[in-house]
Amino acid sequence: MADRLQINKWLVLVAIGIGTFMTALDTSVVNTILPVVSQSFKSDIASVEWVVTIYLLVLSGLLLSFGRLGDMRGHKPIYLAGFVIFVLGSVLTGLSLSVSSMVLFRALQAFGAAMIAANSTAILTKSFPTAQRGQALGLSATMTYLGLTIGPSFGGWLANQFSWRAVFYINVPVGLTAVILSILYIPKDTILESEERFDLLGAVTFMTGLTALLLGLNQGHAWGWTSLPILILLIGAVILLVSFLIIEFRVPDPMFDVSLLRRPQFSFSIISAILNYICIYTSIFLMPFYLIQGRGFNSAQAGLLLTAQPIIMAIIAPLSGTLSDKIGAQIPAAIGMAILATGLFFISRLGPQSIQSSILVALAVVGLGTGTFISPNNSALMGSAPRHQQGIAAGILATARNFGMVLGVGLAGAIFLTIATQRQGSGTIDNITALPSLYAAFKISFLVASGVGILGVFTSIIRGPNLPS
Repeated sequence: MADRLQINKWLVLVAIGIGTFMTALDTSVVNTILPVVSQSFKSDIASVEWVVTIYLLVLSGLLLSFGRLGDMRGHKPIYLAGFVIFVLGSVLTGLSLSVSSMVLFRALQAFGAAMIAANSTAILTKSFPTAQRGQALGLSATMTYLGLTIGPSFGGWLANQFSWRAVFYINVPVGLTAVILSILYIPKDTILESEERFDLLGAVTFMTGLTALLLGLNQGHAWGWTSLPILILLIGAVILLVSFLIIEFRVPDPMFDVSLLRRPQFSFSIISAILNYICIYTSIFLMPFYLIQGRGFNSAQAGLLLTAQPIIMAIIAPLSGTLSDKIGAQIPAAIGMAILATGLFFISRLGPQSIQSSILVALAVVGLGTGTFISPNNSALMGSAPRHQQGIAAGILATARNFGMVLGVGLAGAIFLTIATQRQGSGTIDNITALPSLYAAFKISFLVASGVGILGVFTSIIRGPNLPS
């Protein structure tokens, strides 16, 4: 029996790993095929970009709700239902006859992805003992990074060989495999009888507030940070999110137990995660401008150079997770953020004459820092939440990831555009062609990101040690 349990937890990891790989692959693939989709539907890029934007907004807005539902009704059924909806959304997206229908079906896809993401980490955390939690989360992170690494080239190959629609159809066999493995090997949840009711008002308030915030940050550089729509979105988001906290203090069965924020391990792990993703997505967002517009590489050459970062992340994440199981999360996470800040500083020093090996080393250092940080920080956050609140903790962790991603892109875009336009006078990132302006904006943006990474070192230390059990 003990051997069977020992085997089953690794099969749980395989089932969850396939799911995280598929959703990461799908996220990275879609960005690659947007120009092809635009040509297929004879639509402008601004309209097609909503294929990506709607996915992000729906996913982020629902993570907390589905994490809470997982805690109340069981993580396995929510997770499985998410896969069914995700696969259905993939098929319908592939069958889309217009950009509008594609955006609608991508929203359905995101609905399922939120159910998957909000419960996968909770399932892993509950399936593995504390002494192996970091290792399990690290291996799961490796599957995510592999999906992000393979996605762009794989998506381009599928689109060239078959059609952009094949990018979505490929989710069907992968998704069905994950569903079968999940049914067979993910253990059934033990749910205690409870009179608790789902906090619908809190869920709607949070979803609306976060969606407004993310949309404002996502579109700020395009619509103008001082434009009326952006100001309405950001002010409305603040009002709604403050209202959400007030609601959570007053309702008998809150969606989010605010007392969790009083735990330094929990709250500072969230802050550290947000800071980390700000740094990562500054690099992901701006490096293509440096490589393609600044250095003249084609998209294939740039893509090959950029794979250095996720490959190193994929290798290091499980090793760092295993180390954190032995010595605790505080030291590996702080070291990871310090390495990340160093890598971003190296990137800020890249110029018009930097050789390719220098670019690769700088990106590899960023990947090393991120891979070292992610698993220990995730383990600390999940370990600091009670067992009956693992779903809400996983939902918050995924929300922090998406918030940090959007904030990173928004912050990097704002700094980059402000510096470049001051030097050159053009109005959008796409119009920045004068290399001195581009390099100046690039340097300052990455110096700011490096400073954010240094701040992450302190938040990782401040939360205190969580010694392994």
